[in-house]
Amino acid sequence: MNGVTLQARIYAGYAKAAQRIGLPFDLYRPTGPANPLAPGNKLATLPASFRVDDRYREAQVYGKSQWLAYLDDSQTQVGDYLIGENASYFVAAQRPLLPVLTVACTRTVSVFRIAVPTGFGALGYGGTIDGSEVPLMTGWPASVLQAGKGGRNDVNLPADVQAPGWTMLLPAWSGVVIEPSDIVTDDLGRRHIVSVPELTDLGWRLIVQQAVT
Repeated sequence: MNGVTLQARIYAGYAKAAQRIGLPFDLYRPTGPANPLAPGNKLATLPASFRVDDRYREAQVYGKSQWLAYLDDSQTQVGDYLIGENASYFVAAQRPLLPVLTVACTRTVSVFRIAVPTGFGALGYGGTIDGSEVPLMTGWPASVLQAGKGGRNDVNLPADVQAPGWTMLLPAWSGVVIEPSDIVTDDLGRRHIVSVPELTDLGWRLIVQQAVT
């Protein structure tokens, strides 16, 4: 038996397990940097089951968003979304002979870049205002988890609190490079500033600070 045959049998085994214990999830495959869950990106509905370990003996804990998945791996690829009635995931890794690694999504985020004025002389205000931000990725479900203590408010009044810090995990899209100082908004209307963007083989890991006014 070679690796290809073994991989096919593993896929078949996961698919059979999902048929017995899984719940229905809609499979979406992004086709561009905007609106990955657009109706036209839906490929299928398939059963899937998510667990922390292979024996279903542990529950997920605070501060963790990674799950192993039983599903028909032959239909999925890295960057796909699995959208269920009460939970959403993206496929982070699909390595040979290993379970599919997924990330649970808690928010929907969009990434923008501040347009930099060009030219000479008086260029006007160069900060972030409506109409000055260029969208890079819009409408992407992502994992958003608290990270550290955040940063100090510049005004530093007695009643001020530290600006919250967050870790965001989301798929990568070819040709889009997230940089420090890019802006991330979420479906709650919060704005965040990227301090550390890290592109890994599992997708983007962003360390951001919430903008507090």
